[in-house]
Amino acid sequence: MTRDGPAGPDPAPGLVRSFLTRPTSEPAEERDDPDVAILRPYLLTSGRVVPVDDTLEIEAQVVTSELGMAAYPRLTFEHRDIVVTCMTPMSVAEVGARLGYHVGVARILVADLAAAGHLIVRRPEFRPAYNMDLLERVIRGLEAIQ
Repeated sequence: MTRDGPAGPDPAPGLVRSFLTRPTSEPAEERDDPDVAILRPYLLTSGRVVPVDDTLEIEAQVVTSELGMAAYPRLTFEHRDIVVTCMTPMSVAEVGARLGYHVGVARILVADLAAAGHLIVRRPEFRPAYNMDLLERVIRGLEAIQ
């Protein structure tokens, strides 16, 4: 991948902002500075702690849309990384893990991109379990463990 556009599923090392990574040459006490660790996610999310879509599940699958690929050159570095990473469908939690973001930060950034139409979100479908026999067997099994 170049700065002009994506060429593969992995973000290019040049797109990572250097102030967001910790140099290994720093003394251990400076690397573990809690003020610096708190500041980085704050910068990525512009101080927000709640995503635009607060119903976005961390297990929801996201994939890059055609609009996202077209908007690639105009996106910020962290949004570019997510757009490239999501060329293959994956969960919000996996996006955070692959890019080294806290899951809350990944959720905020993914929600921003989804709201702009750059990502397509596929939410999990849960069917309620109304089978009382199954629930009773599970409860009996849990009681037997105690």
